[in-house]
Amino acid sequence: MAAPSWFCFVLGGVTSVSALTLDLHRLSPSVAGPAATSEFATTLAGFGLILNLAVMQLAAERAETRHSLLCSIVLGLFGLAGALISAAAVFGLSGTNNAIAAGFGVVLILLILVIRRLDLSPLAASALAAAALIGAAIVLSFLFEKGSGPVLLRLVPDVGTETRAALERMLSDTRWFGAGAGTFAAVSRIYQSDAGAALTAPSAAAAVFAGMGWIGLAVALAVSSTALARLFFGALQRGRDSFFPAAAAACVLFAMVQSFAGSGLLQPAAILCLSVIAGLGLSQSVSQSGSR
Repeated sequence: MAAPSWFCFVLGGVTSVSALTLDLHRLSPSVAGPAATSEFATTLAGFGLILNLAVMQLAAERAETRHSLLCSIVLGLFGLAGALISAAAVFGLSGTNNAIAAGFGVVLILLILVIRRLDLSPLAASALAAAALIGAAIVLSFLFEKGSGPVLLRLVPDVGTETRAALERMLSDTRWFGAGAGTFAAVSRIYQSDAGAALTAPSAAAAVFAGMGWIGLAVALAVSSTALARLFFGALQRGRDSFFPAAAAACVLFAMVQSFAGSGLLQPAAILCLSVIAGLGLSQSVSQSGSR
């Protein structure tokens, strides 16, 4: 198995273990503990769902190219188990917006698979991708319109009236370039009430905005969108060997949407996991195209 395959399999297993903590908490809260419901575990569960779908795709491709059938079946079963564990966590236990973010990732990886399997022409593939993009824009517009207040707080879970008011004041005072990267905790002390608990970033996007302003948030979204587009078209060019760029593209899309709905991406481990996935996906997408 090639290096990207091993990384995909290992990362899928690690993230599935994190998703399992959410499942255990649902079955028995006293077993998993309160940490199991953290946004960090939800973020890893989303990654795990997408990566295990890629493992299942890898197993199917290996079976079709006359690799060991037994090995392919075992690999596919491991991927299926990890996908079911992760799906139960992200769709069953996490918030609605986190589940929708994971749904975006799943739809993208399936879209790449459909385009490649049907061997669509560039024009047909572009039309299908455009239709999917328009559909995603409609869904996101609906989600943001459902909420109230600042855009950056419309997808986050309920944080309480007093905390929300403090966050709204903080975000409204943020300038174009923010207060400086990593200063959310320091600046938030100005806005918290004396009796209130310390303010924490409700989402990764809000933390980026508070630290680097609209300029920093726009740059982060532009870089992520560029990487997403490169991974998407790179996956289509790889042919049968598209599983890792496709998974990386789906993980980046999930992270972009989920960054507005939770703070899981603020954890160093989540950032490292996403960086490894995106880096390997980009390295494979720019290398020599795989076979059809």
